Parts: sequence; C-alpha cells; structure tokens
Amino acid sequence: MTKMIDIAKDFSPYPAGRYNDDGPFSGEKFRDEYLRPVLESGEKAVINLDGARGYGSSFLEEAFGGLVRAGFSPERIKKSFTLETADDSLIFEIEDYIEHGDEPDSGMSLPS
Repeated sequence: MTKMIDIAKDFSPYPAGRYNDDGPFSGEKFRDEYLRPVLESGEKAVINLDGARGYGSSFLEEAFGGLVRAGFSPERIKKSFTLETADDSLIFEIEDYIEHGDEPDSGMSLPS
C-alpha cells in the first residue's frame, strides 16, 4: 500500500529549520515522524511538496539527506518515495541531498 504525505496539510504549510531546536516544523521532525516510519515499515509513500510557503535548504537537507546519515541507502530512499510537485527544481534539490547525504558538507552540487 502506498501512503500519501502532503507536507503542507499533514505537517505544516511553514516547514523551516534543520533541527528540532530551530522550531516546531523542522526537517529533523519531518524526517523522524514521517519519513523514517515509511522506510522502517518497508512501505512506499508519495510526498506532495506543493502548498507549503517555501522550503529552506536546511529543512530539505536534514529531512532527506539525514536519512542517509541515519543508515538508509540512497537507492532505498529513492525506491520508497515518489516526489510530487509543480516545481521540478525541488525534486532535483532533494535528489542531490539524498545522493550526497553522507558527505560532511552535503548540499547541492552547483555546476562550475
């Protein structure tokens, strides 16, 4: 069964911050309460990114790149989640965070 996660409706229309100390709707909280349970149960989920008032890189990197640091492989993460959004740049950014989540200064690779 595929679970549906609508960040703006199920989590917050104002996701922000990396860690729980940064505020009530941090990337750490989203990862631990929404993403990890999907991976730990072996389920799959569709994540709708539309409707939120924007995403900071710290939120996205901690939520998705943090899964790699928690021990989940990039391949498993990509197979478990389908990202839906009208903004393709968000998908590119999240995929980059997943690919580089185990690097100390993980973040988007910008073309030179």
